[in-house]
Amino acid sequence: MSGLFDDAAGAEPFEEAAADAPLAERMRPRTPAEFLGHRGVVGAGKLLARALEGELGQSFLLWGPPGVGKTTLARLVAAANDLRFVPFSAVLSGIKEIKRVMSEASGERRRSGKRTLLFIDEIHRFNKAQQDAFLPHVEAGDILLIGATTENPSFEVVGPLLSRARVVRLEPLDEADLIEVLRRAVVDERGLAGKLSITDEQLALVARAADGDARRALVTLESLADIVSGEVTDEALATALGTKALFYDKGGDEHYNLVSALHKSVRNGDADASIYWLVRMLEAGEDRRYLARRLIRIALEDIGLADPHAVTLCLSAAAAWDRLGSPEGELALVHAAAYLARAPKSNATYVAYAEVRGDIQTRGNEPVPPHLRNAPTGVMKAAGYGAGYRYAHDDPAAPDEMRCLPEGLGDRRYLDEGRLPPRRG
Repeated sequence: MSGLFDDAAGAEPFEEAAADAPLAERMRPRTPAEFLGHRGVVGAGKLLARALEGELGQSFLLWGPPGVGKTTLARLVAAANDLRFVPFSAVLSGIKEIKRVMSEASGERRRSGKRTLLFIDEIHRFNKAQQDAFLPHVEAGDILLIGATTENPSFEVVGPLLSRARVVRLEPLDEADLIEVLRRAVVDERGLAGKLSITDEQLALVARAADGDARRALVTLESLADIVSGEVTDEALATALGTKALFYDKGGDEHYNLVSALHKSVRNGDADASIYWLVRMLEAGEDRRYLARRLIRIALEDIGLADPHAVTLCLSAAAAWDRLGSPEGELALVHAAAYLARAPKSNATYVAYAEVRGDIQTRGNEPVPPHLRNAPTGVMKAAGYGAGYRYAHDDPAAPDEMRCLPEGLGDRRYLDEGRLPPRRG
């Protein structure tokens, strides 16, 4: 998948990068032939194939993590369709700039008939009013819009704009494509030709550390070229790699994906995967108290009465982290995750809770049966409060013969004994 780095400048899709520009910019693919990967969306017969052949007919939203080629893909589409390319940053621009750019696009179309491809980087950072400002110009045909976002467009892009654009999901680049991106940079005159001698194994280490991000891979390679000239030693490579910065958006898709992976791994009884996903979030800087709360929730939802001790252990793990802090306290959270994964599972109380809530919402307030009502006064007793109540400690038949649910619920059963371990005693 491909060398693809998300910054933009200039009205032409591609201009020769300065010799002192960052390596990622100098190595930006300039033709579809140089564009590696994303075969699922740019290959023959795929979603963007016609757009890259000069037949762009609609706007697109490119959704994917950093460094996977959103800007490069937009530039390639603009060049293939002979469109005026206008990059626009949601971080730096407001309504005033939007109106100016829209006015220029309309004027250019009237003067020359040439349409504008407006590339909006980080479109999710625009508020609703700013996003709405593009709509009339998209509908009038003055612009074709390609928005880039690392966030799920379903939540971050307004409905009217979302309905006028196709969403294209771009995945992280695979290791083989990243190695090819790096190999090209090592031998290309635009890159580091003649400066480094690096083995395939070392390139693979750089690619692996980049986590699918071509920009990050090339930044590491450029750092390596600053450290050593000629043959790359393992020591130099270790210095260039440094501490791995994991991609993680605490309020976005990746956050929820990782939390979901942790929860489902515990539910599936996979202790190894549970520890992996938990530590992955710890290493990425997730709030430890949030993770402790999630583990408590898992203990209640998926372990339940199969092991009532599980929730107590998770509460103790949270308290241990509060007492010890990082990094020592994190072992308590790992301990809790491993315990939950290995514990017997029951969602009986979780299911019962949901079913009771459903009945309460649909049936309203069912009256308390008279025999269960409190009767502290003679007037209340005379009204029948408490009449027929049987004390279970003295009346062994009471649990089987005395109804405790409201009359309107009949013989409703919420707690499925089949989902529970056998009763004790």
